[in-house]
Amino acid sequence: MELGDQRASGNVEDRRGMGMVGGGLGVGGVVIALVAYFLGFDPSTVLNLAEQTAPQADTRKAPTGAPADAMGQFVSKVLGSTEDVWSGIFQKSQKSYRAPTLVLYEQAVRSACGTGQSAMGPFYCPNDEKLYLDLSFFRDLQTRFRAPGQFAEAYVIAHEVGHHVQKLTGRFDKMQALRSGASAAEANRLSVRMELQADCYAGVWGHHAGTLNQLDPGEMEQALAAASAIGDDRLQQQSQGRVVPESFTHGTSAQRVRWFRRGMDSGRPQDCDTFSASSL
Repeated sequence: MELGDQRASGNVEDRRGMGMVGGGLGVGGVVIALVAYFLGFDPSTVLNLAEQTAPQADTRKAPTGAPADAMGQFVSKVLGSTEDVWSGIFQKSQKSYRAPTLVLYEQAVRSACGTGQSAMGPFYCPNDEKLYLDLSFFRDLQTRFRAPGQFAEAYVIAHEVGHHVQKLTGRFDKMQALRSGASAAEANRLSVRMELQADCYAGVWGHHAGTLNQLDPGEMEQALAAASAIGDDRLQQQSQGRVVPESFTHGTSAQRVRWFRRGMDSGRPQDCDTFSASSL
């Protein structure tokens, strides 16, 4: 990616090397299980909602602003790019974009949605409007999921920012209302639509990043490979040797690629209405 001239976002909270940082656990922890980045794990094993069993919090204040190390600079510039793109999109609709904070951590982290662990992958917490990322996930993306490249890594961040856009547009509230009283299977189907919309929003960002000459030739394939690698069907086949469609929460590889490509091709958030789509 060509991010040399891209400003680095200051909305980064660097908790690496600090252990568990933060206060008590919030009741929104279920949201983390909903938006945890990839399957193959039982959310109950990686999300601790009971404050009495949480590790002791580190009371030191985490440094904020763009980190100086190479990976810290990279993610800060990707975040800055998403801020510029979505601020422009919101402005066209006479709305103001409120940027999220990206929290870098190692192994485990406390958020307003509960305690997250690196095994969950990146996640977004709507309660505090923060994205949580253990950079070790990028190694998994390259080795376990065989989706290397900077744009694949940027796609991961852009997907979580897509969840933040859903929060700002009221989609999270609508989702909670729809899930109320829904069966487990129906809740999973709603989750799939939620995740595919975030994929499409990541594509919208990618479209505009391309027009800003931030992408190198062929980099779109990196993001498509990442989207395909973390489809529910592929992950379930790898982890348990069989595919259970009714348990999907993020969509198949083909669906994730399709919706990311849709956003990438059009650059229009209105083309990302997965909830009105008759087929995904």
